[in-house]
Amino acid sequence: MGGVVVRGFGWRHAGRRAWAVRGVDLRVEAGERVLLLGPSGAGKSTLLAALAGLLPHDSGEQEGTVEVDGVDPRDDRERVGIVFQDPQTQLVMARSGDDVAFGLENRGVPADEIWPRVDEALRRVGFPYHRDRPTAALSGGEQQRLALAGALALRPGLLLLDEPTANLDPAGAALVRRAVVDALGRDTTLVLVEHRVAEALPLVDRVVVLEPGGGVRADGPPEAVFAAHGDALAAEGVWVPGRTVPPRRAAGPPGETLLTADRVALPPRLAATDLAVRAGEALAVLGPNGAGKSTLALLLGGLLRPGGGRVAATGALAGRDAGTPPHRWRAPALARRIGSVFQSPEHQFVTGTVFDELALGPRRTGQPEPAVRSTVDALLERLRLTALARANPYTLSGGQARRLSVATALATAPRLLVCDEPTFGQDRRTWLELVDLFAELRDAGHGVVTVTHDPDFVAALADRRVTLTREAVGAA
Repeated sequence: MGGVVVRGFGWRHAGRRAWAVRGVDLRVEAGERVLLLGPSGAGKSTLLAALAGLLPHDSGEQEGTVEVDGVDPRDDRERVGIVFQDPQTQLVMARSGDDVAFGLENRGVPADEIWPRVDEALRRVGFPYHRDRPTAALSGGEQQRLALAGALALRPGLLLLDEPTANLDPAGAALVRRAVVDALGRDTTLVLVEHRVAEALPLVDRVVVLEPGGGVRADGPPEAVFAAHGDALAAEGVWVPGRTVPPRRAAGPPGETLLTADRVALPPRLAATDLAVRAGEALAVLGPNGAGKSTLALLLGGLLRPGGGRVAATGALAGRDAGTPPHRWRAPALARRIGSVFQSPEHQFVTGTVFDELALGPRRTGQPEPAVRSTVDALLERLRLTALARANPYTLSGGQARRLSVATALATAPRLLVCDEPTFGQDRRTWLELVDLFAELRDAGHGVVTVTHDPDFVAALADRRVTLTREAVGAA
């Protein structure tokens, strides 16, 4: 089971002029494994949400029909399992094992079968803790594994995966791909959205490319699709295998130190760590899921108080506030000096439109309104968000939301930028634009710190690397 039929499907979110996706005709037979491609904003996540029955009638306007095994998935969601781009949106319980069991209980699985299925699903995705582990204590990558375990435990006829390895370290990503292969039964249908195309190809037997303006651009075996459309797809932002990216080397040696971390720690999330952040340098923070990378980013950004050690800014960054740790700076001063991009973009959105989100920082720091508008318009244009200026940030695609979060951090022109997974959910074109933007900032004397699992991003931009483990830190 798990066959899919989509006829003339289109969806427009309530309050939006543009259609998120339109004119899609697609048939997927039971047991097929399909990789869904297309530039950021082409409607991939919206199509997956439709297949999962997660687009209520009153939340937008629909054209055409979507059926799973001949039924509108909104009327029978038990046929489908889905893992979203952001795992936090589907974790509902305080303990990890209870979260996996939640769906099984809702579907009436006999009590004596639930915990064996929970344990098996956790084992398959390489979940590193006991089922009693608090979900609030998990890193983003660990949450992703848990969300996948919850979907696999249901043994759905149709499994939908939206960037399932985006927040995982390379070893964890490989483990999850193996778990998907092992978990798929002969008749289980898979529809996968994944920007890591080369790594995803062994999972699938078919590639479908959505046209950004509507419809399907290409549909067929991977080798045939890439042979016929590879150059055009790469130019339009699809991660076509075999296209390399040249490195963006720094224009000169790094400048003065902006920020130091001296044995900074926040047990149990981050062990004692030392590092220095310098002007004119791009520093990549690497390490496995759970090593504390996101925690370190929040500490460097002045958004958390250290549990041990100290974060200190130099006069080059903080002026007369150099003796005061960043977490004690007033909000306008922090926004002017350090821009932060969170792992989950929606955690930093606080207004109702993309324009107001970008204008918030400059307005808080006292910029006159003409300067605010000039800054916002330039960022909208640079990050391909102009058409979405009046859109609600929470209706953006994952890639668009990530670009907006980067833009909000840049809006006050901070000397130091701290980003957590800045290339998450980006197509090739917007990925290259982000790399170039960060390289320009670095070459203009800004410090750039990026927490990332993206090896291509590290190879293209990083001047220096710091690798965290769960017990210690090492630099290279």
